[in-house]
Amino acid sequence: MQPGSCLRAARERLGLTYRDVERASYELAYQRRRPDFIVHLSRLADIENRDVVPSLYKLYALAAIYHLDPHQVCQWYEVPFEEHFSDGSQLPAPNTHLAAAPASLRLPIRFDPGFDPKRTEFLSRMVERWGQLEGTLFNQQPRYRYGYVGLSDRMMDPLLRPGSLVMLDPALREICNSDWGNEYERPIYFIETRERYRCSWCQRDSDQIILLPHPLSGCNPEYYRHPDEAEIIGQVVGVVMRLGPR
Repeated sequence: MQPGSCLRAARERLGLTYRDVERASYELAYQRRRPDFIVHLSRLADIENRDVVPSLYKLYALAAIYHLDPHQVCQWYEVPFEEHFSDGSQLPAPNTHLAAAPASLRLPIRFDPGFDPKRTEFLSRMVERWGQLEGTLFNQQPRYRYGYVGLSDRMMDPLLRPGSLVMLDPALREICNSDWGNEYERPIYFIETRERYRCSWCQRDSDQIILLPHPLSGCNPEYYRHPDEAEIIGQVVGVVMRLGPR
């Protein structure tokens, strides 16, 4: 079924006429103080009967009036907003930056009875059922933030390769100068400076933050005044990193 036909079916299920939809869109535009939300009769007819693609504002208006999920309506038009996180991970960028969180998390709900957590296993074969855990379930607000290590940011290479996706815990901003045994236990931080984002080990020295690169990276330490020139966004608590050829 074409997207326009799906929208027409949703309108008819609610018993709405073209005039009802236009009137409701005027009310929405008044509430939002933006005339772009108005869906005129002629435009609605074109959307339903000629498969004219609605603008972003009119798509939102129709979803609100028809009580539909805007993401579902976008899927009718083959715009998969739910996949933005995975699609974005395939499109690298040179600079390290914060990234939008995934709309949902896919988690294993039931494991195969033969699953032994002590053994290394191929996870896809050991999970009997997967489920979706919406990110908004974390205390109404997502607990974690997400960052992307730019292709030109080699501070933590080879421990954390350029192009990696990192999960950040904003609650962990205190720099630990000790209490770790090796480089794998040493906290890695995501830092915002005046000019860019960085991802590296850190050391606190009075009112100064020293960004320490991995010894094999070939990069030099960077020095910033805290908090005037650099701020800790959070500690890296998870990573998705590609292995193999660079």
